[in-house]
Amino acid sequence: MRIRSLFAGLAGAASALAVTPVVLSTDIAGDIDDTWALAHLLRSPELDLKMVLTETGEARYRGSVAAKLLEVAERTDVDIALGLSSGVMADQYRHQGPWVADYDLAAYPGVVHEDGIQAFIDLVRASDETITVIAIGPVPSLAAAIKRAPDIAAKCNLTSMHGAFDKGYGGGPVTDSEYNVRADVPALRTVFDAGWQSIKITPLDTCGIVYLDGENYQRIWSAMHDPLLRAVIENYAVWAPRVPWMDGISLLTRSTPTLFDDVAVYLAYGDDFIAYETIRFHLTDEGHTVRDPEGPHEAEVAIRWTDLEGFKTFLTGRLLGEL
Repeated sequence: MRIRSLFAGLAGAASALAVTPVVLSTDIAGDIDDTWALAHLLRSPELDLKMVLTETGEARYRGSVAAKLLEVAERTDVDIALGLSSGVMADQYRHQGPWVADYDLAAYPGVVHEDGIQAFIDLVRASDETITVIAIGPVPSLAAAIKRAPDIAAKCNLTSMHGAFDKGYGGGPVTDSEYNVRADVPALRTVFDAGWQSIKITPLDTCGIVYLDGENYQRIWSAMHDPLLRAVIENYAVWAPRVPWMDGISLLTRSTPTLFDDVAVYLAYGDDFIAYETIRFHLTDEGHTVRDPEGPHEAEVAIRWTDLEGFKTFLTGRLLGEL
């Protein structure tokens, strides 16, 4: 009863809150959690997604996955901004490629910006409101925008999924550096140094232990009448047997994978289930986020859960469009 009452209160409060304009910076179509996060964002009434900016790899491939999902969600008002691209990705890295094999990005009913970096700059400069940038991948495109137009950061908040402070992958010790940092350390340093109005981070300490299973997952698995959730599960089914770190598709009917990026989306509008710590830190060349009282970076870090199970139940309801 307590959780049900809390959710009812949250839903009522959401209707009275101002809606925040959002840009999603993402390497969608690599790991599947970006796809879950985009669905979460689209189901969050507190957030108004304006643009998806692609990061790393093949920009048109990543843009195609985002665009097709936006079409399914009937949100073609959202712009696709093609960021820095490294050319066509090999099939072995196009983990969601079969889902967009016949999709023509040029036919997307919304706007596709070939120079997505300039489009992002123009969007921020033209906005009368503070924009929240949700960064859920490595950030070379964001860094390029900052270098081209340093003034834009002062008009934005940054919410990101980066790093690990006290806990690593799966809640274990910090050994390996977190991928979103390691993939492009210089770019992330540029972004963290940019002078945003605020910075919130979910590191592996919190996002690395989030997944939906049991009744929560079965409720989503059973919602195939919902076009958006059906598209997410279709992508999951395509992705699972194509990635080396999954055990084929054995997990598919039982649980989501780790939903790292959903936590970054949540931080853009809520904090009821999570505890923050203001941390000053530096980034090593190997991609570790290290506490450092004299470090060049400071952020509000979502360092631990106060109610992880409550968040999972909330996230399930949010993805189902109930909250």
